[in-house]
Amino acid sequence: MIHAVIIDDEEKARNNLDNLLKEYCEQVEVVAKEGTIAAGIKAINNSNPDLVFLDVEMRNETGFDLFDKKEDIDFEVIFVTAHHKYAVKAFKFSAMDYLLKPIDIEELKAAVDKIEEKKASSMTKEKFELLVQNLKNPGGDMQKIALPSLEGIIFVNLDEIIRCESTANYTNFMLSSGKKILVSKTIKYFDDLLSDYNFFRVHQSHLINLRHISKYVKGEGGHTVMSDGAMVMVSRRKKEPFLKKMSAL
Repeated sequence: MIHAVIIDDEEKARNNLDNLLKEYCEQVEVVAKEGTIAAGIKAINNSNPDLVFLDVEMRNETGFDLFDKKEDIDFEVIFVTAHHKYAVKAFKFSAMDYLLKPIDIEELKAAVDKIEEKKASSMTKEKFELLVQNLKNPGGDMQKIALPSLEGIIFVNLDEIIRCESTANYTNFMLSSGKKILVSKTIKYFDDLLSDYNFFRVHQSHLINLRHISKYVKGEGGHTVMSDGAMVMVSRRKKEPFLKKMSAL
């Protein structure tokens, strides 16, 4: 059983989420519903929950104030937000779980299922700090990404990433330091996330950082030589949009 606390300044929103959890997520027991950060912290200290559903936008405070006022974060957090698109990208860059208002039932069930699969205390101050940094940037110009690997969460500057290579449902990140990071998400996920940051999927199994290209060699599709010396093929289908993207840099 997952014991949960809901923190949201709107009573209707608290009750709605509670009802959805009772109907669709029987593995979750809501032990407290609070309308302020102070009351939420008191409930967390009293009940020691496994999970906190935390509203981002509250009347005179934000959900992030919880992390300024509570030092030990030994529970999972699912943010509940009405933020627009760029903010959702900030959550993804920070490897944070979130739900958009109004709450979609299937997304709620999927988020709870993810919590069940996680190890305790995967929430860290550094993840939170990265999220706040990303949310404060209205242009969505992210500089760093949190990568959930077998070792834990690894924080990487985007300019350190040379290329990404698909391995079934996993993605291998090749860094300028020579380090490789295996992440349990598909390359399509990172293609969608990084395409606005000078990354381009030149092949079904390869996503590259355009700023790390040392040379492009012409051919049917051609291939790139990356800054680490790796040769990456460009598919025929991707050649034209790839060259167009390169010319725009």
